[in-house]
Amino acid sequence: MMLEVHDIHTYYGESHALQGVTLNLKEGETVCLLGRNGAGKSTTLRSIIGLNSPRQGKVVFDGKEVTGWPAYRIARAGVGLVPEDRRIFPGLTVRENLEVGQYRRPGTTNPWTVERIFDQYPMLAELADQDGSTLSGGQQQMLAVARSLMSAPRLLLLDEPNEGLAPVIVKQIGQLIDDLSKTTTILFTDQSVHFALKHARRAYILEKGRVVHEASSEELIGDEAVQHRYLSV
Repeated sequence: MMLEVHDIHTYYGESHALQGVTLNLKEGETVCLLGRNGAGKSTTLRSIIGLNSPRQGKVVFDGKEVTGWPAYRIARAGVGLVPEDRRIFPGLTVRENLEVGQYRRPGTTNPWTVERIFDQYPMLAELADQDGSTLSGGQQQMLAVARSLMSAPRLLLLDEPNEGLAPVIVKQIGQLIDDLSKTTTILFTDQSVHFALKHARRAYILEKGRVVHEASSEELIGDEAVQHRYLSV
C-alpha cells in the first residue's frame, strides 16, 4: 500500500471533524473522496499531509507511520498537496513559483525541472515572467499542480481541483489527472460525481466525518440509490 489511513480522528478545537476515517491506496491508484460540503473531505487530505494532525488513529505512507509529523517532513517524504485555494505566491513570477517548489529527496533523482514543466505545459511557459497571482483561476490551478510536481511526489493530494473553473478548464484538469496517474498515486476530492468517477478508479464517500461507502467507480456510477442518499443536494 502507498497510503494507509487507520481510524483517524481529527479536531478543529473541540469540533470533532473526522470520526474514525479509514481508507487506503495502492501504488499507482487514482482514488477520489466524495461527499457533501462539510463531510470531511478536505480535512482528510489535511490530516494526511500533517496540516491538521489526527489526535487518534494513524497515517502510514509507503510503509512508514507519519502520524504527527510536521507537514514539511511529510512533503519531503514524497507527499504533495494542491490545496483548494491554490496558494500561489503573490509577487513571484510563474517561474519563481515553480522554483520555490523544487526539492530532491536524498538518494533519488527528480525528473521534474522548470524546463520540463514548460515543455509539458506550454501555457505556463508563455506566462513564465508574469506574477503568478495575476493569472486566471484555471491558469493558477495548472501552476499549483505543476509546482507540486517540482518535488516529484509519489502521492499527490488534490483538493477540489475544479473549484470555480470554466468547463473547458475542467476538461483540461481531467486530462492532467489522467496523465499524472500513469506515474503518480493520486487522491483527490471533487464536488462533481461525474468528473470524479470518470477520472478515479475507486471512491470513498464521506458523511459527517465518517466513511459511509466505498466502491469502484464503475459500481458507484450504476448505484443511483447510493448517489441519491449521500451525494444529492
